[in-house]
Amino acid sequence: MSPCFQQTVMCTILGAFSSNPYEMNGKFALALILTLQVSMSLCQVPPPSEELVKKYEDMKSTFYSRLIKGFETARAQLAPMVQQMGTDQQEAKEYLEAVQVHPKFQGAVKIASGLAQEASPVVEKARIAALGHYEYYLRPYIGAYLDDSITQIKSVLDKVLPAQ
Repeated sequence: MSPCFQQTVMCTILGAFSSNPYEMNGKFALALILTLQVSMSLCQVPPPSEELVKKYEDMKSTFYSRLIKGFETARAQLAPMVQQMGTDQQEAKEYLEAVQVHPKFQGAVKIASGLAQEASPVVEKARIAALGHYEYYLRPYIGAYLDDSITQIKSVLDKVLPAQ
């Protein structure tokens, strides 16, 4: 990527913040997309640091544990209502059991699981590339802002949807 283009993109990114540094607009998203597209097409993908990968993996595992905890809480709260549904619930349960043993459904499940296994390395490679591009091109400029935002969001999520 040429230094002139890098400077233009960084000016666009920095110009995307209004007088209030916590307000972003469409310019930031456009600059991010342009940076990633051009840098992916013109240069080698810079590898992310171990610190960034570990931080990402920690955030991802915390996010998944929040989702699981939220689903468990919702299921526990909805269970009494589902039990009160009576015959409608039984009919729905029988229908779902019939669908699960249907050969077309089982074939679709096998195809979907095969695609997921095939796509897994591609998704991991894309994730590592995105982290590398973020760290090399964007983190020096927006890393502190993003870290502050994540910290604020975590404090709210800890109250609303705790991880444990």
